Amino acid sequence: MKETRLIKMLAAGAACAMALSAASAQDTSTTTSTTTGTTGVSTSTSTSDLSGSGTITTYTPGSDYIMFRTETSTAPVKYYYTKQTTLLDPEGHAVEWSMLRPDMPVTYTYRKDGDRMVVTKVTLTKPVSSYEKKETTTTTTTSP
Repeated sequence: MKETRLIKMLAAGAACAMALSAASAQDTSTTTSTTTGTTGVSTSTSTSDLSGSGTITTYTPGSDYIMFRTETSTAPVKYYYTKQTTLLDPEGHAVEWSMLRPDMPVTYTYRKDGDRMVVTKVTLTKPVSSYEKKETTTTTTTSP
């Protein structure tokens, strides 16, 4: 009897520790809505916004996903985006999706939608102008 109680207490403690470590690793905000049906049954739906940061590894215009390599993982992770996904520069101004390039550091907010992670906002950590490629042409002439 005492062993069973001890095992239950240890399991509960381990579950709390895991939940606490997961909560401290991510910024979340939860929205819950409750609807009461005509039968007196209430249902609630919960969505959480999660935040992350990393570097863009893959982005193809016209596709429905973008891949980031997070600071804690070496393997890129696929995130899906929608028409409602916003792309911002560090000052909060909208940026065109065509400006995205691999190796850009970003922070992002996403939601889990079933087995997919859907990005709701991507914020560049550096201004777009710092990524612009500047080309110079040098012409040399020789005397005959």
